[in-house]
Amino acid sequence: MANLKEIRNRIVSVSSTKQITSAMKMVSAAKLRRAQDAITQMRPYSKKLQEILENLSSGLDSNEGVYSQEREVKNVLFVSITANRGLCGGFNNNVIKTIKRVADKEYKGCNITIVSLGKKSNDSFKSSPWAEKGKSIYTKGISIIDDLTFSNASELAEILMGEFAEKKQDKIVLVYNQFKNAAVQEIQLEQFLPIVPTQLVDSKASSIDYIFEPNKEFIINEMIPKSLKTQLFKALLDSRASEHGARMTAMHKATDNATELINSLKLSYNKARQAAITSEILEIVAGAEALK
Repeated sequence: MANLKEIRNRIVSVSSTKQITSAMKMVSAAKLRRAQDAITQMRPYSKKLQEILENLSSGLDSNEGVYSQEREVKNVLFVSITANRGLCGGFNNNVIKTIKRVADKEYKGCNITIVSLGKKSNDSFKSSPWAEKGKSIYTKGISIIDDLTFSNASELAEILMGEFAEKKQDKIVLVYNQFKNAAVQEIQLEQFLPIVPTQLVDSKASSIDYIFEPNKEFIINEMIPKSLKTQLFKALLDSRASEHGARMTAMHKATDNATELINSLKLSYNKARQAAITSEILEIVAGAEALK
């Protein structure tokens, strides 16, 4: 059994850690409320805009919709959305592992490019040849997470649209954590480009003739880019809310574990103290008996 001083020092150390994890939990809970409100308000708008985009792309000819062109997939770009900080459970690793698994299985033989958004993704893929091509495409992958605005997301979306329009990439996929609640985040593999048209389920639907107002060209030039920017911004908001939820949950569990460990150490301390007292009493009694 460890001596009293060692147990005492460990109790102090674990108590200090518990204070830190408890404070981080409260900070993440406060940030989660704002991030959750932002993504909750964004989702209905993004969903409706995405439906309009899919319906629009289904009525376009292949030469009219540059962002809906289906090509043979030879070059694939993954947008890896993680956090700049850790201590949030498997939040970052789940995204990184998913990209590696999908790239090795579904896109084996393709030219892979990874644009890392977040320091954790950047650190994981920095030695990979996939990330070297991504750095030349976008260089603000770390700063965009700390300064998340629609204008910054729009800048990245325009770069991605340019890569696809210039046929440098045949497919662009967003990989991120979708926020469900504070304890649940689901990994999403969301196709960004080309745009997936609405699946027409019957012959009547296939004969629908859309009316474009003011004209088809205006819709293509204005609606589609705006919808794609909104889609990317929503993914970033989802990831931010998921990060705070994952960190709050992880710190809550860490605080509970620290509490259990402190109680266990206190029990060990009391046992060791009682053993020391008993040993001293026995020594005194033995000494008194010897004097007789």
